[in-house]
Amino acid sequence: MAQPGEGKTIAKNTLFLYTRMLITLVVSLYTSRVILQVLGIDDNGLYQTVGGIVGFLSFLNGALSTATSRFITFALGKGDELELKKTFSATVTAHFLIGLLIVVLAETAGLWYVYNKMVIPPDRFDAAIIVFHISILTSFLSIQQVPFSAEIIAHERMSVFAYIGIIEALGKLGIVYLLNVGHMDKLVLYAILLLLVTVCLFIFNTSYCRHNFPEISFRLSFDKNLFGKIFSFSGWSLMTNCAIALSSQGITLLLNLFFPPAVVTARGVASQVSHAASQFVGNFRTAVNPRIVKQFAAEDYASSKRLMLVSAEFSYYLMFLFALPICLLAAPLLDLWLVEVPEYAATFLQIVIIQSLFTVFNISFFTAISASGRIRENAWFTTIALFACFPVVYFLFKRGASPTVLSWAYLVAEAFLALFAKPYLLVKIVDYRWGEILRVFWNCLKVTLMAVPIPLIIYFKLGVSNLWYCAAILVVSVLSVLVSVWTLGFTKEMRAQVIQAARARLSKR
Repeated sequence: MAQPGEGKTIAKNTLFLYTRMLITLVVSLYTSRVILQVLGIDDNGLYQTVGGIVGFLSFLNGALSTATSRFITFALGKGDELELKKTFSATVTAHFLIGLLIVVLAETAGLWYVYNKMVIPPDRFDAAIIVFHISILTSFLSIQQVPFSAEIIAHERMSVFAYIGIIEALGKLGIVYLLNVGHMDKLVLYAILLLLVTVCLFIFNTSYCRHNFPEISFRLSFDKNLFGKIFSFSGWSLMTNCAIALSSQGITLLLNLFFPPAVVTARGVASQVSHAASQFVGNFRTAVNPRIVKQFAAEDYASSKRLMLVSAEFSYYLMFLFALPICLLAAPLLDLWLVEVPEYAATFLQIVIIQSLFTVFNISFFTAISASGRIRENAWFTTIALFACFPVVYFLFKRGASPTVLSWAYLVAEAFLALFAKPYLLVKIVDYRWGEILRVFWNCLKVTLMAVPIPLIIYFKLGVSNLWYCAAILVVSVLSVLVSVWTLGFTKEMRAQVIQAARARLSKR
């Protein structure tokens, strides 16, 4: 378990991030419902597809973002102020150049795809083109603020990071209001409003960093040695992000080729719910990852390893706490949330949620691999696993397979990476032992096997046709996971520390 002081900082930062998440989650669920209702299923699917082209091209930025976060956090961990200044200047320059490259690619190859390959209703084509150009500008601004967000997280200013998320949530509420009162084309108005929110976030991020971190500089920097390290790291990360982009944005385009926009919307709805649940894990990892990298940079390898293994296990428990009830209550949850539930949405959601349990290990293990700076092998494993899915799914769609085949294929790929590829790399690259990793898997499996049977029996016994039955399944699922984690997931020492912390908190009141 984390050291007392270290654990206190992580807990405090996690609390800030959870507050941010709860606000943004409530707002996101509400705004998504209203936006789907205002735009309609077809226009919503059209926006996801058009925006997906820009998102697919942005895999270049995804690679650079990973390098930016790693090098800034690593420089902070070493305590080298000069290197930190050089690193930040280099990342700002790199993101500016990558942003320009993505704009060029989107306005050429991306625009060609929209005109020649996309399935767009004739009466919505002009609106789709306008939305496409606006999405490119939004993407460019989002890319430019990555180094500033990385600075805030690396400095562990999670309260500020939380405020930024709340500002974004308020912006989305404003979008919902203006969509309802606006008189122009709703799809175009939605794209414009998202652009305005991005502009506000960019201004806030850059202003805060400039006034609080001495290493912040807006000058262009071309340190050849530093650029070489960053782009070498980014080059391998590029392979990974290209595969991830194909599995996320690419599948949207693939669905559009074979199925109507309603199916794209169904997948999008499932991904939104899964993403909302995954934020609980993501916020915890955002709080703990900088500490793992800093400890590695300071050559405190034992502490870095200990924190990574414990945090990986806890990340699974957090995700499982939401995954079990969501899987059992997928259909009634979507019925409660949406006015009109797209076909396949519930099935997509169940598969994607199960996949997210494996994703937890991938994300957690990658932190240690990234800290070492050697990500070449990880890039090969991830790229081969995810790229292999694309032609398989394409072939199955050609043969008339259900759209849910796509989700099953990527679940298998994610499981392979989580259970075999990443553990192998931890042992080979970062000097972990198989026993340490298998212990994490075994603890998570024990908790899963203990937690699942009772909620599953109640689910098959009662069904989900009644609101009270759904409430019973929800309560039993959550309690079952919590009891399983407390009895099998926590060690005796962990339980003692939790009880001691709770008693200390109560005694202050």
